[in-house]
Amino acid sequence: MRRFLTLVPATLLAAAAIVGLAGATHGSDVLVSVGSPPSPFAQNKQNELSIAADANHPTILAAGSNEEIDVEACNAGDPTSCPFTSGVGTSGIYFSFDSGDSWIQPTYTGWSARGCLGPAACVPQIGPIGTLPKYFEKGLVSDGDPSLAFGPRPSPNGFSWANGSRLYYANLTSRFPTSTPDETFRGFEAIAVSRTDNVQAAAAGDASVWKDPVIVSKQNSALFADHEQIWADNAASSPFFGNVYVCYAAFRSQEKGNALPNPITVSRSNDGGDSWKSTQITDASNNPTHGQQDCWVRTDSEGVVYVFWQAIKANTGRAIYMVRSFNGGQTFDTQQIVSPYTPTGLIDPVSGDRTFDGLAGARDGTFPTADIANGAPTGADATDEIVVAWQEGPTPSTTSPGPNETLKVAYSTNGGNSWAFVTNAADPSDRPNMPAIAISPEGGDVYVTYNGFLAPWQSTTASPRPMRSVVRHADVGASGTPGAWSTLFVGTVGDARGSSANSLGGEFLGDYNYAAATRNYGAAIYVDVRNAADCPAVDAYNQSLSTPTPIAKPAPNLVCPGTFGNSDIFGGTFADPTP
Repeated sequence: MRRFLTLVPATLLAAAAIVGLAGATHGSDVLVSVGSPPSPFAQNKQNELSIAADANHPTILAAGSNEEIDVEACNAGDPTSCPFTSGVGTSGIYFSFDSGDSWIQPTYTGWSARGCLGPAACVPQIGPIGTLPKYFEKGLVSDGDPSLAFGPRPSPNGFSWANGSRLYYANLTSRFPTSTPDETFRGFEAIAVSRTDNVQAAAAGDASVWKDPVIVSKQNSALFADHEQIWADNAASSPFFGNVYVCYAAFRSQEKGNALPNPITVSRSNDGGDSWKSTQITDASNNPTHGQQDCWVRTDSEGVVYVFWQAIKANTGRAIYMVRSFNGGQTFDTQQIVSPYTPTGLIDPVSGDRTFDGLAGARDGTFPTADIANGAPTGADATDEIVVAWQEGPTPSTTSPGPNETLKVAYSTNGGNSWAFVTNAADPSDRPNMPAIAISPEGGDVYVTYNGFLAPWQSTTASPRPMRSVVRHADVGASGTPGAWSTLFVGTVGDARGSSANSLGGEFLGDYNYAAATRNYGAAIYVDVRNAADCPAVDAYNQSLSTPTPIAKPAPNLVCPGTFGNSDIFGGTFADPTP
């Protein structure tokens, strides 16, 4: 682990970033979750990641993930139990100052179970953490589902890039076990935002440069806020420059069970994240399948706010939806369909979810990711082209072969009034899962990343489930049409069975990957299992869960290879191949 015990001066870090950029060699991937140990499970597990580029300082990147470095090991107490330790945060934070060629994971202090390695039962305590600081001190727990964005720093005279940059980190949060609703918030899960104006000091382990987390979601005693997405209006040409927006699904009960209805809600801030106002932008659609979830928010050079999400409605079926705001997020227009879509994955008899690779497998990720060529940081050269990406089925299986799923891209050059489509941006040999898309600020290049599976959905856990990470690129023509897609990177193949839910009841890769783009490069970040070992005992247990008589749950840190469960966050920076 890379730890910083003293504060590194910002000028030295800035100089190092310049030196790193001068000698940078883009085009290969590196480990982002550099603090993660290869074992034991579940301290070696990360997933559900995010990346943000500072538009005004494009060598600076920040990333987040669901990071379990600080939870107890499975063999602490009951060796078959791998819990999320009560009160221990899971929102990882990482920084790069050389355009993503290397990463830093700072160490702070908070509520930690990092030392709970067994066999004694876990007794967490104040200690080192590799996640967001200041949650324990405020009676909160950082619960992952990260989303990050850079925007301009405010001053008494308003927002300006001359003031510097502010990093926003949105994530789920719950109450610390000893805190009360009156001290924190009501409901089961809220959305909180952390902020820092000094990423160099934050990367050096200085928790004091982080502001206290602020509750963003409009809470009530029954609310479970989920899967938020944050964006800062970062184009100086916008009349709402500096505004920050967070969208999320507002479940009206706990996530499991009677969780619907779940309207999509947007919270906005015009004071740098100190205060927030919330607006429900959809109906409270309710049906027995899924409702609506998984939103994405962006702004164009004129400050128009675009929110995308997926929904299942009785009259339209499954579709990607969009709304817009022309007044800084105060009101939104009528929702419209970007495109219907065919779901991927097959219903898993073990979890009841749609899984992408097989029985007790990884969940599919059909929700949309989006980006806009808004010309940040100035907005002067914006094309305002919008790109939206998602995956489409149907899914081939060992019992019912068929064509691979596709990565579909919708693009609009007229503010979302109409859309054109790319049928498949993935390599035809891949089954793309959890795609992410980014377009360069001036609109000349578009990048996608995804996890490419190389075998069909399998009804047995006995066979390998090979997957790899892929990054692709297309030039954008004068008409806004993406040209031919080329592959910039293909990662090392791993076995998805090496990932695991903490319950051991199936694999777990999370729900999304992420991408960002500057004028010179695309940055992709992806969950990766190249270093994760399959465990036959867990495979057998998962297979038995589909039968009337499951076998006993194994103790993974006693019977599995040491790197079982070691899902990592890798990322790559890829120079524009046709500058």
